[in-house]
Amino acid sequence: MIKQIKSSEIKKFLENNSNTVLLDVRTEEEWKTVGKPDTKDFGIKTFFITISQDPSFLNNVKQNIRKDNQVLVMCAAGGRSIIAANLLSNEGYKTLNISDGFSGNGEDPGWKSLGLPSIINN
Repeated sequence: MIKQIKSSEIKKFLENNSNTVLLDVRTEEEWKTVGKPDTKDFGIKTFFITISQDPSFLNNVKQNIRKDNQVLVMCAAGGRSIIAANLLSNEGYKTLNISDGFSGNGEDPGWKSLGLPSIINN
């Protein structure tokens, strides 16, 4: 079972989990139009790898993210990221799903609405 974390809990989580990376699995179009999380002030690296049905998703993750990292997985509202988190967990990664994503899920506001650092059109 994949653990869930809300965007509002990320700062506190990172205080005790410095070996963490963020994986944003949304599409390039979403990154351009809605924005991207900016984690440099949190001291963690962000990877932008779109989840897809073909093997390139897992191959791209394996080429970029070490298995000893804790991986926070994000999409727009938590649906695609839970799928990605499960795929990665099955490959031996330690994952947490950001349940409200970048844009919010109707219950929780999400990364952007909480005012967490983000970039638009980069």
